[in-house]
Amino acid sequence: MTINKLWQNRKERKELARRLRSEDPGLEVVHPNAAGVDVGNSAHYVAVRPDRDSQPVRRFECFTADLNRLADWLESCGVKTVALQSTGVYWIPLYDILEERGFEVYLVNARHTKNLPGRKSDVQESQWLLKLHTYGLLKNSLQPTSEIRVLRTYWRQRAEHLREIGTCILRMQKALTQMNLQLANVISDVSGVTGQNIVRAILKGERDPRIHASKEEIAKSLEGNWRQELLFVLQQEVDMYDVYQKRIAECDQQLQKHLARFADTVPAQTREEAKKKKGKQKNHPQFHLADELQRITGVDLTRIDGIDVMVAQTLVSEVGLDMSRWKTEAHFASWLGLCPDNRTSGDKVLSRGTRHVVNRAATSLRLAATTLLRSQTYLGAQYRRLRSKLGAPKAITAMAHRLARLVYRMLKYGQQYVDKGAEYYEQRNRQQQIEFLRKKAAKLGLQVIAANT
Repeated sequence: MTINKLWQNRKERKELARRLRSEDPGLEVVHPNAAGVDVGNSAHYVAVRPDRDSQPVRRFECFTADLNRLADWLESCGVKTVALQSTGVYWIPLYDILEERGFEVYLVNARHTKNLPGRKSDVQESQWLLKLHTYGLLKNSLQPTSEIRVLRTYWRQRAEHLREIGTCILRMQKALTQMNLQLANVISDVSGVTGQNIVRAILKGERDPRIHASKEEIAKSLEGNWRQELLFVLQQEVDMYDVYQKRIAECDQQLQKHLARFADTVPAQTREEAKKKKGKQKNHPQFHLADELQRITGVDLTRIDGIDVMVAQTLVSEVGLDMSRWKTEAHFASWLGLCPDNRTSGDKVLSRGTRHVVNRAATSLRLAATTLLRSQTYLGAQYRRLRSKLGAPKAITAMAHRLARLVYRMLKYGQQYVDKGAEYYEQRNRQQQIEFLRKKAAKLGLQVIAANT
């Protein structure tokens, strides 16, 4: 390399360094009319730009009157958008009031704002949120419309009651077992009609094991120790079971009333045809939920194998109907935490796997994927192949990812899902394997000829 070439390279490097120093590397102001709120249990600390008020950071208590006063102060400061952390459930009243007053509210994840240098205080936290939001460094969390949030509240409450019913059933079985009544071993479901009739007959004082049943084992299972304290426990659990059943029925009534407010997107004739095809199952709402979901979504999500009406309702209540929040189906699957999240450093993969995301919709899709094991459908055949190749955990995640993409397409584009069958998948997979072997053989100078069978 000549001296002139070295001098030219050195000169270019100096010029580049001088240009980088001269250019302003500062951040661009994205939200000039921003405010930051540090949400707390008893008080909220709110920060605005120093040029908007002589006291740019103020403390407001959590009473409704104080929250309205907080909104009035933000309006007087010319604030248009507010960033607040999703701290427990303390943010919900403030979020509702600010949304009603016309503010653009950013609900941000606390993990994205925790790297505050120095000692942390409530005042500094609100100012830090203001600074990050001003320069557009905070990502808004998904918050469905108010109608979907109401639907989600009813559905989550119903799910809580179902979990409590499961606990009651377990305690019933425990009390029966302690009395050596092996009812759970001969009846598949104690919460079914037969099981509940037997349990309630026991509580009424029936002690005759000779009952009308198709199996003699049921009669044998009713011979046991009639202990008074365990009968008392059994009675309380049965009473609690009835209470939760009543509460679930009340939730179903509220769900039906609220779903009736959504606009129709499917003709009534199509909904009647779908109603004839599907019947009610255990733990399903008292009204025909599948018909209502098809009416408001425009598609029948239960046509996807593995997704029943309970999973479909969970998806609608957690995700909503507007899929335009995600650019593509890949973005939707990533938001659910069903995509690989390889962490790399120095061109080396430090860890693999999906992100740890607490999402009820993702959990429902994973449960739906587990039901595909014995399904004689296209998705069932795909799940079994992945399960044999990758193992159950990875196969469940992969199929949940697949189901998420199908749900996205149906809700966004109104596409109808048509199952092609397990046989079609097996033939397609066989053809792919043959093509792979042919390409591999061609590289080795060989040729693959399929045998006629």
